[in-house]
Amino acid sequence: MAKKAASFAALGGLVFSTDAGRHCPDCRQPVDTCTCKQTQIPAGDGIARVRRESKGRGGKTVTTITGVPLAEDALKELATTLKKRCGTGGALKDGIIEIQGDHVELLLGELIKHGFKAKKSGG
Repeated sequence: MAKKAASFAALGGLVFSTDAGRHCPDCRQPVDTCTCKQTQIPAGDGIARVRRESKGRGGKTVTTITGVPLAEDALKELATTLKKRCGTGGALKDGIIEIQGDHVELLLGELIKHGFKAKKSGG
């Protein structure tokens, strides 16, 4: 039978800490202030895929763009440009550009005009 420790000091050190939070594994900075990953271009085949989605969005249609070979800051600028071109709102989540509404053909043309290889994905 194991003997219970009488105090925290008897446990031999730190038991649990919430001090670490979410840190970048490369530079050990908090994720929101980490700059080592922002300049890196995500790995992929270099083809931007444009698709229309409505699943899990309460029936609302959203056009998503994935696989754009740009760093985080340039991707934000591209998302802003595309949202203005479509005249709608949208978001940038985890490297995926989301534009409200069904704008697949318009976005394909805009991406090709900006010099990206783009293709329609999904039905």
